[in-house]
Amino acid sequence: MATVSRGLPEQPHLDVPRRAARALLTAWQKRNPEARERIRAQHPKFQRAPAATLDAAVFKLADAQLVIAREYGFAGWPELERRIEGNAAAAELLRAIRANDRAVTVRLLRVHPGLLHVPLRSGNWGPPMSHAANLGRLELVQAIAALGARDFQHAFERAVLQGRTECARWLLAQGAELTPGIILGSCETLNPAGFRFLLEAGAPLADRAGNRLAPLAHVLETYARNPAGKHAILELFVQQGTALPDTPILALHRGDVTRLREHRRRDPHLFARRFALTEIYPPELGCAADGRSGLHWTPIAGATLLHLAIDFQEREIFDWLLAEGADVNAPATVDRDNFGGHTPLFNAVVNGAQRDAAFARALLARGADSRVRANLRKFLDWCEEPRWHEARSVTPAEWARTFPDQSWVNDAALALLD
Repeated sequence: MATVSRGLPEQPHLDVPRRAARALLTAWQKRNPEARERIRAQHPKFQRAPAATLDAAVFKLADAQLVIAREYGFAGWPELERRIEGNAAAAELLRAIRANDRAVTVRLLRVHPGLLHVPLRSGNWGPPMSHAANLGRLELVQAIAALGARDFQHAFERAVLQGRTECARWLLAQGAELTPGIILGSCETLNPAGFRFLLEAGAPLADRAGNRLAPLAHVLETYARNPAGKHAILELFVQQGTALPDTPILALHRGDVTRLREHRRRDPHLFARRFALTEIYPPELGCAADGRSGLHWTPIAGATLLHLAIDFQEREIFDWLLAEGADVNAPATVDRDNFGGHTPLFNAVVNGAQRDAAFARALLARGADSRVRANLRKFLDWCEEPRWHEARSVTPAEWARTFPDQSWVNDAALALLD
């Protein structure tokens, strides 16, 4: 089961997490397996505790409140209380930081000093100084630090995650550390500026366990879609001595049309090839052995290069494939459970953060059939309750309209199918 992650609403009320804590306590008392896993995931006292040990433990309302607070991204219940009680000031402070308004930011923090150490938006973004670092507001970072902020390490990690190198350099000088695994953040966000900064600063090109393939796997498997950033980071890997295999898929990941041309010269049937997940996310480069850790949108197992160019937003490769006659109605492989068979148009309408209709428009102009039907099955990784979503005999438009997470749907592309 995945860890529950919560976000505060714009107008939070303490009664909501209070009810959630009481509900969690009741669920634990009833030996609910989900409650047990949530406690293990968030409560430091019970991490990795066997079921029998946890069931026999003393678990009070205060323990349930700690779990709920951590699910909201706070260190503990008092921090969550302070954040909610100071919500109006916190909302104003958020606006001031986003507007890069130093005077208002300083005034608010002097009036509400408790907000210096409380996450404003979420645990990930962190307290005000980290929030400012995430946005690259160096003068604000310095002003907030002068007021007594202590989150230098978290602010540094947010700065390099977003490639805010000026902030990162200053925070490093204040005592932030190049901790093992810190480079994974810029790999996740495909941010070459942060990645390059860390390399030059001497950060280890490995995860916390010393696995030197983990950062490369992060780049290939991430949910982020920033082709230019991805290409730049992969080239930095090569410059660091990483040997990338000469395959059509690595040429796609690197955005290298020249190498793809050469692969097609060697294999005239390249456009008709269907690629397994383990080819798209190669285990020899640190990816999961079954290829299932890669984060994509419409399924890509058994897909063609045209499907993949859409999912990974490789527009130059997509245009080249169409110009060279790639089949816009090529179905993906159908698996033994009869799922698959979807054409690139399905990928063009459910594709995460993409918001323009360029891929769908180009496919339709080349004769893509919007009436074709397929059976699709997609594991929903991001839900509070991860599960399989199945859609049978759906058109691309029906696939989009019935998809559980509408934030993944490209509304502009869908509009072309009406």
